[in-house]
Amino acid sequence: MLDGQRRERLTRAVEEFTAAASGRAGLARGLCAACLHVLPGLDAAALTLRGSARAEEMVGASDEWAARLEEIQYTLGEGPGVAAFRDATPVLVADLSADGVRWPGFEAAAAAAGLAAMFAFPLQVGGIRLGTLDLYRRRPGGLTPVAVADATILADVVTYALLEQDDSADEDEQLRMTLSYQDVNMATGMLAAQLRISLEDAFARLRAHAFSSGHSVLDVARELLERRIPLDRLAG
Repeated sequence: MLDGQRRERLTRAVEEFTAAASGRAGLARGLCAACLHVLPGLDAAALTLRGSARAEEMVGASDEWAARLEEIQYTLGEGPGVAAFRDATPVLVADLSADGVRWPGFEAAAAAAGLAAMFAFPLQVGGIRLGTLDLYRRRPGGLTPVAVADATILADVVTYALLEQDDSADEDEQLRMTLSYQDVNMATGMLAAQLRISLEDAFARLRAHAFSSGHSVLDVARELLERRIPLDRLAG
């Protein structure tokens, strides 16, 4: 199939699943559903906007399982999605247990959550990287060459759909997105100030505590802000 025809087919599929979407979250769920409909053998999908290590926003997921896997990547700072964004290239992992040496922490936590294979595609416009489209499987197995080609085009279609929605988003929707990980930023700043360490070191300590306690970075940040975690636990 010619690339133009392939793109037209995939664009129509995306439009079918997002026609009735309301707001960014609704659009993102529709986009994830479209990806699962078009691409065979996948169990879940998620869309995440990425920036620095502390700046990340999962805009939508097909289910709670996918959302949990995205949270694991954010908490550990590693995984196929993180690598795909950093290197601006798809990261295809057909068997996480065989390829987990690149991300030992993520492999262990994701496998415990039931993940066996993952495929991450960067969302980008030219040289500008925005985030990733992350696709998940509960069973090992790779994507066919046709599926990889489709997923690459879908990532492009998804990127422009999100950008177009951004232009029409109302102020409340944009504010919700801006504040989504505000608690993490506030907790990082508070910890840095009180322990007299850098923001990077403070965030690393939040992340380490989250990993050791089995919680997400967002949960740990909120516990710290609510004074439910003594600072001395994070001082060492």
